[in-house]
Amino acid sequence: MYRRILIPTDGSDPSYLAAEEALDLAELFDATVDALFVVEQSGPSGHWDFEVEKQEEVGEAALDRVAELAAERGVSVDRHLRRGSPAEEIVDAAGDYGTELIVMGTQGRTGFSRIATAGSTTERVVRLTEIPTLVVGGAGED
Repeated sequence: MYRRILIPTDGSDPSYLAAEEALDLAELFDATVDALFVVEQSGPSGHWDFEVEKQEEVGEAALDRVAELAAERGVSVDRHLRRGSPAEEIVDAAGDYGTELIVMGTQGRTGFSRIATAGSTTERVVRLTEIPTLVVGGAGED
């Protein structure tokens, strides 16, 4: 049913819950998986007020974790690190990679970064894309 699945991750617990669901589907459908982390190069003010290098480290660690989860299932993952606005980059990546399903977690952002954005990244992706998007909730549940 799905031949290519995109897993955007931000390194949060909800994104790993989504990755687990996506990898289950990938295993079931023998799908190709793309894991994506987006480095935000500018903050809400439009200035370079986020530490890009620090985000890249977080991104590599998040992509490593998705790759580890995939390896446990025997699913291979192509890793991608992009720069820009997360929602727009996720939608663009999905088009670039021929994605047939996007699987994302909810509530990955907390504190000021969540308040400062116009809605969550997940909400924006759902509004911007025509690709089916599975939103996985349940952060903190066993």
